[in-house]
Order: sequence, then structure tokens, then C-alpha cells
Amino acid sequence: MKLFIAALVAGASVASSGALAQDALPQAGSPWFKVGQDTLAANLAKQPNTRRAKNIILFTADGQGVGTNYAVRLFSGQQKGLLGSEYVQPQEAFPHLALVKTYTTNGQTPDSAPTAGAMNTGVKQKNGMINIDPSVAHGDCAGVTGHELKTFAEIVAGEGKSVGVVSTARITHATPAGVYAKTANRDWEDDSKLPEGCTAQKDIAAQLFDQIKAGVVDIALGGGRRHFLPKDVKGEEGKSGKRTDGRNIIKEIQDLGGQYAWNEDTFKALDLDSDKPVIGLFEASHMKYEADRTGEPSLAEMTAAAIKKLSKNGNGFYLDIEAGRVDHANHDGNGARMLTDGKAFADAIALADEMTDDADTLIIVTADHEHAIAFNGYCGRGSPINGLCYDVDGKGEKHAAAPLLADDGKPYTVIGYLNGVGSVLKKQDDGTYSGSRPAIDEEIVEDKDYVQQALIPLSSETHSGEDVAVYAKGPWSHLFDGTVEQNYIFHVMNHAAHNGE
Repeated sequence: MKLFIAALVAGASVASSGALAQDALPQAGSPWFKVGQDTLAANLAKQPNTRRAKNIILFTADGQGVGTNYAVRLFSGQQKGLLGSEYVQPQEAFPHLALVKTYTTNGQTPDSAPTAGAMNTGVKQKNGMINIDPSVAHGDCAGVTGHELKTFAEIVAGEGKSVGVVSTARITHATPAGVYAKTANRDWEDDSKLPEGCTAQKDIAAQLFDQIKAGVVDIALGGGRRHFLPKDVKGEEGKSGKRTDGRNIIKEIQDLGGQYAWNEDTFKALDLDSDKPVIGLFEASHMKYEADRTGEPSLAEMTAAAIKKLSKNGNGFYLDIEAGRVDHANHDGNGARMLTDGKAFADAIALADEMTDDADTLIIVTADHEHAIAFNGYCGRGSPINGLCYDVDGKGEKHAAAPLLADDGKPYTVIGYLNGVGSVLKKQDDGTYSGSRPAIDEEIVEDKDYVQQALIPLSSETHSGEDVAVYAKGPWSHLFDGTVEQNYIFHVMNHAAHNGE
């Protein structure tokens, strides 16, 4: 024992000496050095929270991998008058994180269906399929019987928790559908998409109705009204439904006693203290981009409404929230709308964090996949992330006044894409592709409709298969560490919901 105590004292002396030695370093007065020391102290003080998670919130920014997240960070900081790189997004202040491998059982590059399914069932799946085990072929309706996977929502709802799903995409789209649906094809959002003779499974909108009726889903907010209405019925904004079976699923939910909202006013009129289910369908297809939003709630407002309703349950809740249109803007090669939707995602995270308690709420923030986005260099600090790449100023911190020029004598943007509609190669009359980069300036590239220059010509920019990040705080969040498989996210949620005090 004396030897042990002596060793502790010796260790403390060494640590103290180390601290004194660092104070004597010539760089000790640097603000960067002090930030590093403060970060070290904060990490040394971390203690794992091993309480049982009463509430679990899973945030997914569709298509916001590490690169896209970086772009949103700079944009958010520059919107506040900073150079950008030093800004910290809400999720980036969370104490625990890991890298996530997003490949699927048959795809080096995933789509949003199996990635959502992996996070909601703990099992990797095939591209294009949701919550069906990977032994079934894509599009095999008859093959799904007996191969459906049980979702996290079904598990916790069966134990008395409430469940909510929120998305700026169609609520029947791949990521939100991962909470409640099981399908051999993610595109079967209404019955008109089902193949002839497909009776082994229902369409995704019909499955949402069934899960609401069964008490699994308590609140669902997003777009996709057309998939709930018959083709001969027009929605509130004059657009016809898609269903061929004559079902008006919105009315059927109302007949269950459910509340329905379709615009900002009806959203604000919802009685969130009621035990009755809530469905909000704010567009015929996807909700509007944040940059264009009018007459419908923001992602943060929908998040707050869902938390308010679900928090009425003393047993707790599971809430899945998707910023779906980050993905769509990337597909369009449209950096400006990607950035504003990414910032709206961060605002929703900050509000959810404010409305909940770290002691009993596990918050997980991640992405399902990344895109073929890239960043040009060598840009000086403060180069507008949605603008041109300016030269480094050797005399100061902020970028120089002149933009960098490529070997063709033209400036280039910070953000670019490997492929997409912004390709500089254009199809010629003889079927071949050729072209050169058009001239650009700051006014052109900072327009919200500007499409970033790309290399490979494609009608829609693609996903990529690289890792994404997961950030977490709350009970058992320390289990996110290192590099993990995407289906591991389910296992942390499931453990947190069932273990601890």
C-alpha cells in the first residue's frame, strides 16, 4: 500500500511538473494554446452517463457527411460575421463522436433506404429496401413475408413509449419510412407504385396509417400529401393525389380522432396536449427548401412540436428527425440551398437540446451518407463557402482581396462536385461531350440558384460511400467511439433504452 501511495504522489508530482513546464513554454500565452489546454481539461473531466435513457432523439441530415457538415459549419460561422472555420455547430459541441461506415450489404455506395433501416433495426440491408432482411431480392414483393425486421419504434412503443417522425422530405420517403415501414422497394410510397399482384406488403403510406392506428406512431410531420389522397381528389393546394385504391388516408386518420395540419396556420392550431395522433403533410411532395420556405413550419418548429407532444408520456419517447432536403440540394449541385437547409438542421438540434435534459435524453446526430462534394484550395480564411476561393494573405488572417485563378485564367468556387448537372462538359450535336469552364464572379456564384461546377455529366449528382460522423450526448453516448458500422447506432439506442438506473 505504501508503495502504491508513493507511486500516486510521484505521478502527481510529474503531472504538476508537466503543467509548470507547459506554462514556461514560449507559446503558453497564445490563445490557440489556451484553447487546447481548455479542451484537454474538459475531456479529462468527462464522466460517462450510464443512466437509462427515457428519451431518444435520432437526428439525420440526409446527405450531410463530413464534407457537407464542414461546409455548413463555415456558412453558419460566416453568417455570424466570423471567418467561419472557428465556428462550432451545436452537434460539434457534443462530448462523444465516432465515424460511421455507410456501405450496405450490396452497395459500396448506399442510398437512404437501407441506411435508415440499419439505424432502426440493427441490421445492414440492401440498397433500395427498407427493414427487410438482405436475403430478399430488391423489388420481390412476395419474398418479404417472414423476412420483415422489427423496428426500434415498434420495440419501444410496445414498452409504453411514444414515437414521432419528422422530415422536410415526404414522410413516406426513405429515411422517415425507416421508422415505421417494411418494403422491398423504397419507391412504393402509394399503391399506384406497387407491382401488379403485390399483396404480401402494403404501400408505405398505408403502412404509416396502420402504425398510427396500432399506436406505434403518435406524430408524423413532413411532406408527401399526394401519397395519402386518391387520384381524383385534390389536396388543399390544388394538387391531385396518387392513390388508385380510392383511399383517403388523411380522412381515415381523422376518423381515428387524429389531428391534421397542412400549412403553418393549421400547424400552429394543433392541440399538442391531446392524446390523439397528429399528422402534418405540408406539401404534395417534399417540403420547401429553407431558402424558399413560406407558409409552412421550419424543421426546428416541427421538432419543438413533436417534443412537446411526445413529452406528455411519462414513459418517454423515441423521435426520429430528418433534414431531408440537404440531400436534394446536393443532388442538384446547388450549394446555396444545401447550406441553408444544413443551418436549419443545426437550429433544430440546438432547440431539441434546449428542450430536453442530458440526464435522461440521448441525442444522436448523424447522416445516412455523403455526396460527391469536394472543396477547392488553397483558399484563405474567410473565403465565402458559397463563393469564390480567395488567396491566402501572408500578412494577416483574412483572405487576400484577389480570388485564386486556375490555369485557364478563371476563378473557381470553394465548393465543387465530382459529377452532376453543373458539369463543364456539354453534349454536342454529334453526341460527344466537350466544353470549357464558363467565366464566373462573386455575384454569379453567390446567387441561391447557382449550380456549382462539376466534372462528370449526370442529370443528378450522386451519393458517395465515404464515412459520416455521429455526434452524441446523454445516457450511454460514450459508446460512440472509433469507427463503427452504421447498424451499430440501433444497438446503442436499444442498450440505452433498456439499461441503467
